[in-house]
Amino acid sequence: MIVEACVDAIDGALEAERGGAGRIELCGELLQGGVTPSAGLIGAVWDRIDIPLFVLVRPRPGDFLYTEDELEVMRRDIEQMKMLGVDGIAIGALTAAGDVDVPAMTSLLALARPMSVTFHRAFDFVRDQSSALDSLLELGVDRVLTSGGAATASEGAAAIGKMVERVGERMIVMAGGSITASNVGDVVAVSRVKEVHVRGAARVESAMAHRRRGVSLSKTGTSDYDRSVASADEIRQVVARAAGTRRAESTSIQ
Repeated sequence: MIVEACVDAIDGALEAERGGAGRIELCGELLQGGVTPSAGLIGAVWDRIDIPLFVLVRPRPGDFLYTEDELEVMRRDIEQMKMLGVDGIAIGALTAAGDVDVPAMTSLLALARPMSVTFHRAFDFVRDQSSALDSLLELGVDRVLTSGGAATASEGAAAIGKMVERVGERMIVMAGGSITASNVGDVVAVSRVKEVHVRGAARVESAMAHRRRGVSLSKTGTSDYDRSVASADEIRQVVARAAGTRRAESTSIQ
């Protein structure tokens, strides 16, 4: 059972590893769904952790319909990831009609190899998930991250389970979308996934003694003096409950 922790800062990556995460997905701007993090952050995290590191390649927030200029940005970022030697990337590109952009994905995949490639939650925005799954199987991506097309993985667990059954050993289906310690057991039991993607975050108060009132850089309504950071305790609980569910399933099958 692999718990992939989605983090956007070096302290979050270290906390996730301490909590028993099996892999890190490193992003920037998680409050906007995630974008490609800086090369400095990637390098610093990669120097400090001993578990596999995947990096999100997404040139901007918003939809997943990319111009040729944006695809060029993605290609350059992928080349940077290869130079840094990370284990994998998470990418996704769609057409205006809501299908997997096969030509764009083909070029990105060719450039990314031999790194592992995850098709990220752009999959939950496609027109038809069955058709999209066929496209990903033909492309040969290693895994797809999905909530089953629902608002959360809990709501989409049954749909995720159908995908797991359909793809068999050809591709990994990883459940993600508001998974916490309180619901991961149910998600794993229903979907039978072997990988889950979590934030596992807690609010961390700033250590700043001086605080300027009436001035804020936040455009999301959040405070400049606290932030959401992956917590070793939260990750540890997710890992324990996910693993416990898998062990119980194995015992019942035997």
